[in-house]
Amino acid sequence: MSNHSREQWSSKFGFILASIGSAVGLGSIWKFPYIAGENGGGAFVLLFLLCVVLMGMPVLISEIVLGRSTQRNPVGAFRKLAPNTPWFITGYIGIIATLLILAFYSTVGGWTLTYTLDAFTNSFHQITINEAESSFTTFISHPFIPIFWQAAFLILTMIICYFGLQKGIERTNKILMPLLGILLVILVIRSVTLPGAMEGIHFILYPDWSKVTVSTFFEALGMAFFSLSVGAGCMVTYGSFLSKKENIPNAVGNIVLFSTLVSLAAGLAIFPAVFSLGYEPGIGPPLVFITLPAVFAQMPAGGFFAALFFLLLTVAALTSAISLLEVSLRYTEDEHGWTRKKGIMIISTVIFLLGIPATLSYSSLSDFYTVSGLTIFDTLDFIASNVLLPLSGLTVILFVGWKWGVPLLLKESRGDLGKDLPFKTAWAFVIRWITPLLIVVVFLFQILSLLQK
Repeated sequence: MSNHSREQWSSKFGFILASIGSAVGLGSIWKFPYIAGENGGGAFVLLFLLCVVLMGMPVLISEIVLGRSTQRNPVGAFRKLAPNTPWFITGYIGIIATLLILAFYSTVGGWTLTYTLDAFTNSFHQITINEAESSFTTFISHPFIPIFWQAAFLILTMIICYFGLQKGIERTNKILMPLLGILLVILVIRSVTLPGAMEGIHFILYPDWSKVTVSTFFEALGMAFFSLSVGAGCMVTYGSFLSKKENIPNAVGNIVLFSTLVSLAAGLAIFPAVFSLGYEPGIGPPLVFITLPAVFAQMPAGGFFAALFFLLLTVAALTSAISLLEVSLRYTEDEHGWTRKKGIMIISTVIFLLGIPATLSYSSLSDFYTVSGLTIFDTLDFIASNVLLPLSGLTVILFVGWKWGVPLLLKESRGDLGKDLPFKTAWAFVIRWITPLLIVVVFLFQILSLLQK
């Protein structure tokens, strides 16, 4: 594809919404609030924001700048800026990561779809937590039904991406992200006004420094890295469609701000209700697919709010999934001349086939384990999230800090009409030294955590 014919976002607002949609995924809805609550609430949030500034934002700015300055996909960007060098391997690392992530992400995306349908048909009416646990276990252990819903989630993702940048991704995010915000506001108001909700608010927001330990810092580092959708090439790809006139640091500030607000709002939508009705908070599937159906069943108008919540969860999953699929699509279009239809069909088929063993990790393949006792689902998650993403993020920041050069990065980031980033000397030091060190710390922490299991 010629750079002259490359699509662009219709507006900066469209780019920001799509980028927030990429960053706000399933983990933002349940993992961030829970990790914050277990690690000092507001104290963790402050540490998280510090880590975002020192690690997440530099990588995010770097990836968007690489995409916009080259108008190419992650592989093509490095080939243009560093021809005849192995730096382009960084792009392939990100592409492989997106394929593996979508393989297991589509599994959970399928769960959100079926639970959304169940919620809208009032299937959770008067359900107890034991019944919710039994229902969830029965569902995920079925050898065929979860695969059907996994395929349905992938098909939704494919349809959106088929219509391209403005008519597909941008238009979808302009609808879904405001919808996500409205749903969150409604759920927060309902949750915090329940009797006894203050305990849940305290859990997520109160700064409890007595719970802050060294591991809290590591958790904040990891969350800062993974919460901004960096390392997978999504932001290089999205940046390649951004107008040269836009100021990237300003856009990144908005992305970080609103992504963090969504995660905090999700905590305020979930935990006050959980504590109000006497349940213990849990992380991941037990909280979302077992505890919350029982919570909604006890709330006034609980069926309505259950439908809103699972619709919210599906929106978050879908906006992240389309950004992940777009990375591979743009690579095959730019580097191999594939049509969008061909790319969608072949890449989605590969993802679906990779995802079947992940889905079956809870049924037919539940007794099959890889290294350190991980299921196939958990293995894909670990390789993509804890190895490939940090490795890709590290090579990106090393490239812009030492190969391409921070002065050129900062010049390219300001845009035709923008101002220089303030404190350029400090940013140069952070990008060259602090950010790479912190990414290495995240990588080592994740590896050691696996070995200790």
